[in-house]
Amino acid sequence: METTNLKENGFYKLTWLQRIGFGSGDLAQNLIFQTVACYLMLYLTTVLKINAAFVSGLILTVRLIDCFWSPVVGRYIDNHNPKLGKYRTYLLYGGIPLTIAACLLMLPQVAEWSMGMKMVYATVSYTVLSMIYSVVNIPYGSIMASMTRDNNEVLILTSTRMVCANIGQIVVQAGFPIGLAICLHSTINWNQAIFMAIGTIPAFIILPLLPVLKNLLGKKGLYYTLLAIGFIGFAILFGIGKFGDVKSCTLLIQIAKIMTGVGLLVGSLMWALVPEVITESEYRTGNRPAATVNALAGVAFKAGFSIAGWITPLVMGWIGFNLASEDAALPTDPGAWFGVTSIFAVVGFVLLTLCFMGSKENITTTPDKPVSFKQMWQEFKASKCLQLVLGIFVVVFLASFISAPVNAYYTELGKYSETAQNAILWFTTIIPALLLIVVAFLIKKYPLTDERLDEMNREIEARNKK
Repeated sequence: METTNLKENGFYKLTWLQRIGFGSGDLAQNLIFQTVACYLMLYLTTVLKINAAFVSGLILTVRLIDCFWSPVVGRYIDNHNPKLGKYRTYLLYGGIPLTIAACLLMLPQVAEWSMGMKMVYATVSYTVLSMIYSVVNIPYGSIMASMTRDNNEVLILTSTRMVCANIGQIVVQAGFPIGLAICLHSTINWNQAIFMAIGTIPAFIILPLLPVLKNLLGKKGLYYTLLAIGFIGFAILFGIGKFGDVKSCTLLIQIAKIMTGVGLLVGSLMWALVPEVITESEYRTGNRPAATVNALAGVAFKAGFSIAGWITPLVMGWIGFNLASEDAALPTDPGAWFGVTSIFAVVGFVLLTLCFMGSKENITTTPDKPVSFKQMWQEFKASKCLQLVLGIFVVVFLASFISAPVNAYYTELGKYSETAQNAILWFTTIIPALLLIVVAFLIKKYPLTDERLDEMNREIEARNKK
């Protein structure tokens, strides 16, 4: 009887099959997203030899377009209710073109074209991929808020989702250079591959323990602890790179990289706050704008990514580290890049199909009146919680992605000039460490406690019964 009442009140208990089915969607998307985040800049500058300033501008422009496009997608999804599921539908209908666009992103024939045609193709292919990605990512994020109102279940869903996401991250970050070497029958640089991916390891230890750690440390205490460990890790990496010998400190470097992964894991945990913001909005307004809030969260997430992608090649070019002319950190054969990217894309589509079959929408609402862009802006202005969460998203993902493409250079730090070494250290250690401090300051201001969220959810359910 108690279980039935919980279901009637929206506090659904989920099976592990549902949780893993939902999480497979994040694994699928990360096979594509991490490829873009970690390797697209290197592909454009070292394989296609496109000027770093153009690449910087391209990444910024595409993300600015996405800042306008994502709210359009979120508004459309909130205002429609397809037969296959309000949110699940887009995993299939968006997944097919997403797979095709990802395969075409690094088409090998482009390397033989003129520089002007390379720039045009890079612009069109990246823009199309980014727009289609939003059509899949925004409704996917909304599914979590539609599965249950139970805070513990949301935490378990978040940890499951982020474990799967980090599996995708480690597969891409380590698997991409390994895949390139296999395609070319060359020696695998294991130190580089391990350094690229080892920061993901804490996710597989900490995320499954989130409910225990949260009870032990509290919500904010957990965040502060992770951020402090990450800051120390970045400090160790800086000290070795600046005053030591990277080649002779492999073990210590790997430990420090794991510590930085602990700090950056806070970015994954931020997705658990999105359902909280959706609940707070429903409590105030009576509407549950899941896709709209996820669209705004996606904009903030991509803003951090785009700022990182814009700053990194631009500033490194300014200070004399020319990515196109320096020794490349990875092989530059275009066929190998296309092959590895296509494998990730096809496997991703299979996983999106599994997510579609495994996710069950229990709480979905379509507004009585269509959500307007004015209302979206009003919601942003009215919700301090939303403003803080979006701010955290921008900063923490800027910290994550500003170092992603440059990490491939850290293990070979000694072979670059002093100017280049300083640039690599700034982007792989100093800037991310400073940004973690900003994240801690923003988290301190976040007002929603678990007790208050339970009160809101029960009041919402009581109102819905009237």
